[in-house]
Amino acid sequence: MKVTDSQKWFILACLGLSIWLLSLLSPILGPFLTAILLAYMGDPIVDKLQTWKLSRTQGVVVTFLALTAVFVLAGLILVPALVEQIDQLIKLIPTLINYIKSTFIPMVEAKFGVELAQLDWLQLSQQLNWGATGNIAKNIIGNVTQSSFALIGFIGNLVLVPVVWFYLLRDWDDVIAKIGALIPRYYYKKSSHLASACHETLGAFFRGQLMVMLALAVIYSVGLMLIGLDLGLLIGLLAGLASVVPYLGAIVGIGAALVAAFFQFGDITHLVLVAVVFGVGQTLEGTVLTPKFVGDRIGLHPVAVIFAVLAGGQLFGFVGILLALPTAAVIMVLVRQMHDNYRVSELYGPDHHDEDDSDNGLTDADDNANDSEVTKEQTDDELNRPEEK
Repeated sequence: MKVTDSQKWFILACLGLSIWLLSLLSPILGPFLTAILLAYMGDPIVDKLQTWKLSRTQGVVVTFLALTAVFVLAGLILVPALVEQIDQLIKLIPTLINYIKSTFIPMVEAKFGVELAQLDWLQLSQQLNWGATGNIAKNIIGNVTQSSFALIGFIGNLVLVPVVWFYLLRDWDDVIAKIGALIPRYYYKKSSHLASACHETLGAFFRGQLMVMLALAVIYSVGLMLIGLDLGLLIGLLAGLASVVPYLGAIVGIGAALVAAFFQFGDITHLVLVAVVFGVGQTLEGTVLTPKFVGDRIGLHPVAVIFAVLAGGQLFGFVGILLALPTAAVIMVLVRQMHDNYRVSELYGPDHHDEDDSDNGLTDADDNANDSEVTKEQTDDELNRPEEK
């Protein structure tokens, strides 16, 4: 039975109320959204383990332990190195300010004959208080422990995410089945088609775009560390994460790496080596990584990517940034479906092909009649043709 207009308005009202409630609950949604994201990513692994004669619970336990081990090892290996390199970056900033003041600005003024605006660099350095921020790890821990509520909230989120993740991953198929059972049967086929399209797009993102970002982060980090750059790991990871926007990762990464290499080595050779590292990364991305892992299944415009990331951060903070692109991919699928419906609606009008036929005074019946006349003439000619001896 088709849904009536009053029922449609009721459904829209429920959706609006749900969105309003989510906006009110946004401060506590972070752990749950993160757990949902991890459960969605882990479900294909559990399904694969079930084909190997493991039960659902056993597959969930294996997947949960394996992914937890990966996250813990990555944190133990990367976090100390990143903290050390951030400290090095903080110590490098005063040197950069001094170079801009004493060398770069006079060179630009002498070259172009202009007078740049003068800043009180000494006051700026004192306001930034580099000595107090020299040990970033100590300051982060100090800021967190200053508020007992902040510390309790941080620990609570740290414990809540894996717990919610485990139970969602175990009951994922049941949750999806129950959601499908709530859909009106009249719209079930269309809803199933949209859900499949969204799933394909999200799968392309998680299995594709994230793999490309991870691969580029590894390529940039390893390459920069091989040439001896002290900030190689930090710059490589930032460039890999920024690669979610086409060319942004390469632009940000090569700019930061060139500046760091200039102040660390001060020669042309290492600047060329930095350019080679990012050139190799961009070549591999365009010829191997993106065609193999992503293809054209996401198709988000770079401007849409930037807007989605900024909007997600504005609405939900760091978690919103993580969920911005998957959400934008789903919205893109829905917009495409709306576009297709609009193209076949009465509001859009008749198809251009039909208009051309109408302008020529032809209809489908006229075309069929003409075809019948041609076929009849061909048959009469064959009957009247004398037989060859």
